[in-house]
Amino acid sequence: MVQCEMCGAETANPTTIKVEGAELQVCSDCAEFGTEVQTQESSSTSTKYSTSSSGSSDTGGSSTTSTTSSGSPSRRSDMFDAVDELAQDYDDRIRRARENHGLSQSDLANELNEKASLIRKVERGDTLPSDSLQQKLERYFDISLSAGGGDEDTDWDSEVGPGNVTLGDVVERGE
Repeated sequence: MVQCEMCGAETANPTTIKVEGAELQVCSDCAEFGTEVQTQESSSTSTKYSTSSSGSSDTGGSSTTSTTSSGSPSRRSDMFDAVDELAQDYDDRIRRARENHGLSQSDLANELNEKASLIRKVERGDTLPSDSLQQKLERYFDISLSAGGGDEDTDWDSEVGPGNVTLGDVVERGE
């Protein structure tokens, strides 16, 4: 019996899934939290941690897409695909919005029915806002605290050839 790498339960038939880039062997209950990875095992005793003597066939476990029975590549979405990433400057955005509305931290806390100490910690960047606090702040100030539209590789277009990225292609100027 193998132990589920997510919940620790004993399972006779583990499923290999990928969660946030990590491949895990999990029980059937935890399999829904990731994308199932199709593996080709040469023996029933091999695991992802086993060492093989054939070093030339080592792929490093880098499987980018799984294939369906028809042979076409597909990717099953996992629970983190729909999650918006919090912007790195969320603390500055909140502080600027509060100051633009002429509110003190305690006034904002009263308006949102939150503790002033929590507002202070979030504005300092010591604490990430909970989902509910993020929604309250976004609605109250009509701002966005999300990092942006998805894949960071598509956020900018370079006019330089591949492999020739300049600092100007990456830097975001605050104007």
